[in-house]
Amino acid sequence: MSKRRPAAEERLKLADGVTLYFSRHGETEANVAKRFQGHTINTPLTKLGHKQAKTIAKILKAHVDDLAALKYVCSPLHRTRQTMEIVRGHLHLPLKGYKTDKRIEEIDLGTWDGLTHKEARALDPKTFDKREKDKWNVRVPGGESYADVADRAERWVKSLKQDTFAISHGAFTRILRGLFLGLSAEEMSALDEPQGVVFRVRGDKIKRWDKA
Repeated sequence: MSKRRPAAEERLKLADGVTLYFSRHGETEANVAKRFQGHTINTPLTKLGHKQAKTIAKILKAHVDDLAALKYVCSPLHRTRQTMEIVRGHLHLPLKGYKTDKRIEEIDLGTWDGLTHKEARALDPKTFDKREKDKWNVRVPGGESYADVADRAERWVKSLKQDTFAISHGAFTRILRGLFLGLSAEEMSALDEPQGVVFRVRGDKIKRWDKA
């Protein structure tokens, strides 16, 4: 993959007739503490995180005609599964009636997992600064680059054959949105990481719903 994704002509697209709805997990304790949270650090949802999961359910109720017909999938990490089960509970669906998929896990943050930005930079300032300037190509020590995540995101999207609701993570959903929008790595990195909202994708067109 190239260092800078040029734009519209390389946009990721869903298969014709498939609609994707996706959200980030609800707020966690690590989010509040502003700590990196990848694969190994899994703190529980906060009270606000629970409320955000309920909001996601309300948005889906308001905008999806047949909730039971959707395929439900999330990252296998605890915070996404916790969010998914709150959502499904408020949709009156069986709590465990969903699949997990490692392709939509958060970016692997390697040796930085659980650290603040300041703590991570203190380990190796040169590598930290290099990665800040080129997240697409430079991997976190022991972890992944944006290009690594984009590769599995593309493979996952191309495998979708039916309308799907997915819950993933902050960096993953930023990269996913960037792929649909044809953004460069720098533009992807600048996107927000909202919680308690739902994105809908048809083709390569994204719509954001913040409330029901």
